[in-house]
Amino acid sequence: MKITPLRMISLAIVAFVAVSFLGGSGVWSVLGLAPDLTIEGEAAIVRPVPDGAGEAWASYGGDKGGARYVAADQITPDNVTDMEIAWTLETGAFDGREEAKARAAFEATPLLVEGSLVFCTQFQDVIAVDPGTGTETWRYNPGVDAAGHPANQYTCRGVSYWQDSLADPDAACASRLYVGTVDSRLIALDARTGAPCADFGDGGTVNVKPSMDLRWPGEYQITSAPAIIGDTVVTGSAISDNLRTEAPLGTVHAFDARTGAVKWRFNPVPQDPADPALASWADGSAARTGHANVWSTISVDEARGLVILPTSSPSPDYYGGNRVGDNRYANSVVALNGETGGVVWSFQTVHHDLWDFDLPAQPGLYQVWRDGVLHDVVAQVTKSGLLFVLDRDTGEPFLPVEERAVPQGAVEGEVPSPTQPFPVATPNIVPNTLEPGDAFGITLWDKMACAKQIRALRGDGLFTPPTEQGTLAYPFQGGGANWGSTAYDPARNLLVVNMSSIGAFVRLTQKTGEERPVGALSDDAEYAPMEGAPYGMTRGPLLSPLGLPCTPPPWGVIAGISLDTGQIVWRQTIGTTRDLAPGGLALKIGTPNIGGPMITSGGLVFIGATMDDYLRAFDVSTGRELWKGRLPAGGQATPMSYEHDGRQYVVIAAGGHSSLGTKQGDTLVAFALPDQGSNPR
Repeated sequence: MKITPLRMISLAIVAFVAVSFLGGSGVWSVLGLAPDLTIEGEAAIVRPVPDGAGEAWASYGGDKGGARYVAADQITPDNVTDMEIAWTLETGAFDGREEAKARAAFEATPLLVEGSLVFCTQFQDVIAVDPGTGTETWRYNPGVDAAGHPANQYTCRGVSYWQDSLADPDAACASRLYVGTVDSRLIALDARTGAPCADFGDGGTVNVKPSMDLRWPGEYQITSAPAIIGDTVVTGSAISDNLRTEAPLGTVHAFDARTGAVKWRFNPVPQDPADPALASWADGSAARTGHANVWSTISVDEARGLVILPTSSPSPDYYGGNRVGDNRYANSVVALNGETGGVVWSFQTVHHDLWDFDLPAQPGLYQVWRDGVLHDVVAQVTKSGLLFVLDRDTGEPFLPVEERAVPQGAVEGEVPSPTQPFPVATPNIVPNTLEPGDAFGITLWDKMACAKQIRALRGDGLFTPPTEQGTLAYPFQGGGANWGSTAYDPARNLLVVNMSSIGAFVRLTQKTGEERPVGALSDDAEYAPMEGAPYGMTRGPLLSPLGLPCTPPPWGVIAGISLDTGQIVWRQTIGTTRDLAPGGLALKIGTPNIGGPMITSGGLVFIGATMDDYLRAFDVSTGRELWKGRLPAGGQATPMSYEHDGRQYVVIAAGGHSSLGTKQGDTLVAFALPDQGSNPR
């Protein structure tokens, strides 16, 4: 079985807990030496909530700018401990597909549209349910082949909703849902019935074609919800990393929402000779490079007519000698004209990426209150644990950013960027430096072994180039932040984000002519050939001989950040060993996390994400944990909330994540306060 770095971390924490039982009081003394990342602060209300904020959850991120904020306020810090399961729905996603569990993740966030909750399963089945009972009302099966091997798992984060302003409101497909598939199809469905819209593409389906032939069908996928601007549907793609230098382009495709006809295409690896960004790709390398794709969620500013993209790294991730230069539009926030696809502005968060520091999160389109004035901004969190806040009109920093010198001295043929952009006002949300003396261990023996490993790696801080010696990657390629994205409280100017804090190693190996196959592994590492580069790449988590992370806990945090100043207001550990430990021992050490937060106007942050099977509620002002509700499987999804018939519900997909190693399943779970009237199922 392929053991990814995140899966290894799951096994490592199991080992940690097992040894804890043997280590007795010595365990606690060592844990006490771990850094305390807690920040105790309180965010104050600075203004009334703007009219209309959070009134509907009709987009994957709540609204098209990813606020993940809901106006429902029935559940508060005073009564949240009374919450209970209101209803559950088992989707049957794995019926006849059990063999695909090892390659699946339930990451969906439902929408509330046309009187139904609508979401997608791991295999892109689209399901509508009654929001008060969870009773299924219709289902659409796109016929995804469960025997395949998608590069980025069988997953579907969400669907998108559009209303046709020109259609008779009672006509078929007057309102539509769009879903992408792991075999790169874009499908349009009637939002009321789930029937395919026959006038869209070929019987409701458009095949989104990559720029070149694929090595296998799952090399190129659509995993995130499409964006909708006006009458245009925009979608990115997920592409297998590190296979080859000349790889599929990360083309962003825009289609007519009615017909499926192509309206425009945008390539983050510039192809137009007139594009000034092409100058940042030396010696015509843009023509020989792929990726820089948009695999996460796209944001839309309807008022400005902008589509705002979070782009990823060019191919391959860890060697850029074949693409010398900054590689503009890759690793960037890019604002496009929604009608034409032309670039309005761009801001690059990593020059010449050598670390797989994709932009994994949806760009947050927020209004920040400062000096009595509202400012429209874009807030972008990163895998490196940094936060960039940009002016939405220009892409210039709203909170100051400076170019700082970063480590040099790469492998032969590589030319790292001499500087990288760093936020000035916002400190690192998770650590990014590690000295041998910082090594973690629950015994002196494994602590010393970790210190030896760290000493043997090159670790000169963030943006240390990959080397043949081996380079410390901290945070590792899974983040910092990931696709769960952020949530924003408009009353407090408060951005809430969850992050992982795990270290890894990356090592380049000169090729000898006899190439190892992609994915060939030791017990704790994965290999990628990077065809077309003079080096192959091995990476894996930084573990002790006992299988424990060498980086100190907490391995997962949640933080509240003031967007008018950039300062961290509060930060707390998130996640326990409850579902990794023998006997259910729950050590609050923080765990790596996949999924994101959601905020309610009642003053709460709800989040799953962790490696224990809980949905949690935190006080949005202080970050203090107030409640947790048990889930039937891992909650590696972002929750949402809504009000129905006078009752507020909080809903999360509980189906786990194969790469994280959490329990898998197929259940949509709704929590609410005790019902004072009827009893929903």
